[in-house]
Amino acid sequence: MVQFKLVVSDPKTGKAQAVEVKDENAPLFIGRRIGELVDATPVGIVGKIVITGGSDRAGFPMRSDVLGGGKNYVLMTEGVGFKSRSGGTKKRKLVRGSTINEEIYQINARKSEEPSVPAASP
Repeated sequence: MVQFKLVVSDPKTGKAQAVEVKDENAPLFIGRRIGELVDATPVGIVGKIVITGGSDRAGFPMRSDVLGGGKNYVLMTEGVGFKSRSGGTKKRKLVRGSTINEEIYQINARKSEEPSVPAASP
């Protein structure tokens, strides 16, 4: 039983909404990567969304520069999953890859700023 928590933010209003994605809609997100554009109408959100990140059940964040969907130790100086207390600090941290799989619990996304296509008139 695959289940995700999809958190979609709207940059125009500054508000976010959370939607549960259950078994029948889960294949829409499995195999997608961070940065991909997805049509979210089957989930109940009008329009398209861009996947911006996520995390697994243990709280390990997804990073866009790590390939695959598994966990890897990455040497980091800045970015998602690492906060440096002083400049120049490097640390090896455990993070998830950029591909969504069954182990992901939360998917973060934002509504797309895609230009609307005018309807064709007869």
